[in-house]
Amino acid sequence: MNLRRIAAAGLTTVLFASLAACGGGGSGSSSDSGPVTLKFQSLAFLPETQTATKKIVDDFNAANPDVKVDLVQGSWDNVHDQLVTQFAGGTAPDIIHDESADMTGFAQGGYLADLGEGMDPAVKSAISPGVLDAVTVDGKVIAAPTVLQSYLVFANKKPLDDAGVTVPSGPTMTWDQFAALAQQVESKTGKPGVGWGLKSPTATFMNLGLGFDGTYFDGSGKDATIKVGDPELEVPKRIAAMAADGSLDKATLTQSGSDVLPAWYAGKFAMTVQGSYAAGSFGTDAPQGFDWVALPALAGSAGAAQAANPQTLSVSADSKHVAEATSFVNFYMKAENLASIAEGETLYPATKDAQQAVITKTDGKDGWKQIVASGDALQKAPFQSVDNYPQWKDQIATPAFQQFLAGKTDAAGLQKALTDGWATVNR
Repeated sequence: MNLRRIAAAGLTTVLFASLAACGGGGSGSSSDSGPVTLKFQSLAFLPETQTATKKIVDDFNAANPDVKVDLVQGSWDNVHDQLVTQFAGGTAPDIIHDESADMTGFAQGGYLADLGEGMDPAVKSAISPGVLDAVTVDGKVIAAPTVLQSYLVFANKKPLDDAGVTVPSGPTMTWDQFAALAQQVESKTGKPGVGWGLKSPTATFMNLGLGFDGTYFDGSGKDATIKVGDPELEVPKRIAAMAADGSLDKATLTQSGSDVLPAWYAGKFAMTVQGSYAAGSFGTDAPQGFDWVALPALAGSAGAAQAANPQTLSVSADSKHVAEATSFVNFYMKAENLASIAEGETLYPATKDAQQAVITKTDGKDGWKQIVASGDALQKAPFQSVDNYPQWKDQIATPAFQQFLAGKTDAAGLQKALTDGWATVNR
């Protein structure tokens, strides 16, 4: 992104010591006769999350008569381009909902306030180091991480029961255990053990590859170099092997994750790998009486690590009222508030207090025990700091992985395509 530089030197400890109005540009406003007004652009799109978000805003406004937060609905479809325009024109919202992968570039351009001084210490200490690292740029905390996705294996219990297999019960499940489970189902029922929608495989491979220390890149920014060796190829090779032996339904490899679900509901295969958010739809979309369970997080030789790309709340550096906006962020991050957002999205809440609140409310049922456990290994991945990663992902990696899964190239060909492709996009 070609972003103008903004000086952020005025964001000091004194700024956060009170809720006094601050000078500058931005969308916030105030007058001698009324409260400070802040614009909060939310991207919540599920009805449950929109309701939870509105309640948080209403509760904050009721508790803070000198500050009024106006809730504005945004969209994930165009938020990046919209923010580029808003930042360039000095009209960005005071409080911005987005995700860390997108906000990193804006932070590097100087558009975001450093929340390090103003973030509630109790909130900050409740965020795992791996997740906090994902919202830290050049030593500055540029956002509060809210909720995150992890990949989990979900099982239709009937095919598992029909096969008489034993499901791993520990905190994690190794890839070897996963493959063996799928093979047992296939051999005893004649049906594939797994259906895995990998029409767009790159994010899945990059995330789960961390469990084998597969980082794909060294360095950051424009100077990053690509690294595709045995650790990076481990996940695609294991998935291809499962498809080759019939324990994974080959037809699902060209489908999206959601496209696979109807066949899973119908028992055409026992297991499916999905983002945790998918569990939120099982209760409404699956047939009545459908019995499912979330399995332990997949673990490779380096554990159950996955990439942390949290949804975030940031404050515009141009806001007239950075302190007040940060105060709202702290309010949003309170355990009961963040738990309500996590439940609406079926995503891992970023703070320990919110995680416990969800577990207490749900008793760990409906996959929540496994969702919360899977989040403990989330960490910032090297590719999240690589300038040309989005272009490489779309133009090079996705078609190369698709060719590999279709059997049209081998591991050596995949390695060459990924490596040579990086050279073409990172000139």
